[in-house]
Amino acid sequence: QVQLVESGGGLVQAGGSLRLSCAVSVRTFSNYAVGWFRQAPGKQRDIRESDFVAAINWSGATTYYADSVKGRFTVSRDDAKKTVSLQMTNLSPDDTGVYYCAADVAPWRSPSRAKSDYHTWGQGTQVTVSS
Repeated sequence: QVQLVESGGGLVQAGGSLRLSCAVSVRTFSNYAVGWFRQAPGKQRDIRESDFVAAINWSGATTYYADSVKGRFTVSRDDAKKTVSLQMTNLSPDDTGVYYCAADVAPWRSPSRAKSDYHTWGQGTQVTVSS
C-alpha cells in the first residue's frame, strides 16, 4: 500500500523560506510522478478544494509549476531517500494553506496539473505565512 507523508510545514514571515518534504513508501517510487497541491485557508481539509502548485515526473527531468509560484518554488526528488521536496522561497501570505503531495496513478508519465491524475495523497502539512 502506497503512503505519502508530508513534513516541513510551519509558520514563517513574509519573504521567508520553507522546505516541504514528501516521504513515499512504495518500492517502485522512482517510476512515478509526484505533484504538490495546496488548499487555501477557510475550509476543512479536502483535497478536492486544492489547487496545483508543482509537479515532477518520474525521472526528475520534467517539472511544472503554477504561474503564481514560478521562480520562487523548486520541486526536486531523491529516489534513494524516496522523497520529493518543495523548496519555497520569498513566501507571501497568499502562499498560506495546507500543502498536499500526491503520487501519479500510473508510472512513467509526464507530470500533471490535474488532481484526477493522482491516485494517492498525503494528509497535508500546514504552511502559514504572516505579513
